[in-house]
Amino acid sequence: MRWRNKVIKCKAAVAWEAGKPLSVEDVEVAPPEAHEVRIKIIATAVCHTDAYTLSGADPEGKFPAILGHEGAGIVESVGEGVTKVKPGDRVIPLYIPQCGECKFCLNPKTNLCQKIRVTQGQGLMPDGTTRFTCKGKQVFHFMGTSTFSEYTVVADISVSKIDNSAPLDKVCLLGCGISTGYGAALNTAKVEPRSTCAVFGLGAVGLAVVMGCKAAGASRIIGIDINKSKFEKAKEFGANECISPKDYQKPIQEVLVELTDGGVDYSFECIGNVDVMRAALEACHKGWGTSVIVGVAGAGKEISTRPFQLVTGRTWKGTAFGGWKSVESVPKLVCDYMAKKLKVDEFITHALPFDKINEAFDLMHEGKSLRTVLNF
Repeated sequence: MRWRNKVIKCKAAVAWEAGKPLSVEDVEVAPPEAHEVRIKIIATAVCHTDAYTLSGADPEGKFPAILGHEGAGIVESVGEGVTKVKPGDRVIPLYIPQCGECKFCLNPKTNLCQKIRVTQGQGLMPDGTTRFTCKGKQVFHFMGTSTFSEYTVVADISVSKIDNSAPLDKVCLLGCGISTGYGAALNTAKVEPRSTCAVFGLGAVGLAVVMGCKAAGASRIIGIDINKSKFEKAKEFGANECISPKDYQKPIQEVLVELTDGGVDYSFECIGNVDVMRAALEACHKGWGTSVIVGVAGAGKEISTRPFQLVTGRTWKGTAFGGWKSVESVPKLVCDYMAKKLKVDEFITHALPFDKINEAFDLMHEGKSLRTVLNF
């Protein structure tokens, strides 16, 4: 097998600077080095985390960069030492890798592999360099995936081989949002049968949480959002009832405590708002309620509550990628989707050609889309 291949020229959406629209450019993608994989991306979706970094609020945001972390594609070539995937394999790039060797991977309590954390946060490959060039300038990677490019290069521990019959324009969503919300309920909160749950924020991640709560056997799932147009969809995913904080004079946590005879067993914050995080915790039942932070707050934001909330038995937790150990779990999620045990298609509200990527961001910001899939 030839380890080294040539530089590929292709289309990519470059974020030249914070706060500006992405620019579709011709870029050069270098061949994969040792323990790297070059992937032809077939489809990618737009997530709020991409918008968060593009806004300039992300302390790890580097520019110029190729964003994107919710994609799926086909292995084009591999670097020396790669054994788990080969050219032609269908794969999903992973923003949380799984090396299987670090103390995090060896600990069943976490999915946060740290093998390449430092370089990934710097927008670089594990050897400290980048594989992207545009107009003679080095372009940074993003979240170890950079799926807003027709071709991308990832570490071999940041890729999951999936069922060859899986539709890539659907399962790309399992690279972030759906997996995160679904796992937050099943893995992080460990929602129990007949429990009561509250989900704050009914975007794609919130709906995935609703789906996870239902799968776990929750008897009452309450959706909370200020946008009532989201309520019908939430009920399709399993919410029993939906409420808007705007309809009440008192804080929403007080409303929920009254509605549920003392508070919910589990609550989930899927927005990234620190005030809502507090409300979600305080909506939990005294003695045993658990609240999970799923949303990503802006840089420098801090959470607060009265310590008495925790002293009296509530638990505050957070989740990244829904607690899934990525390399081993994503193929199983794809199989669940293929077996119709997991909704994915229902999250896709728009499909656009890749060069309409800024339109996809507009749809998301305007609250008109759950997920827009971009096809190359």
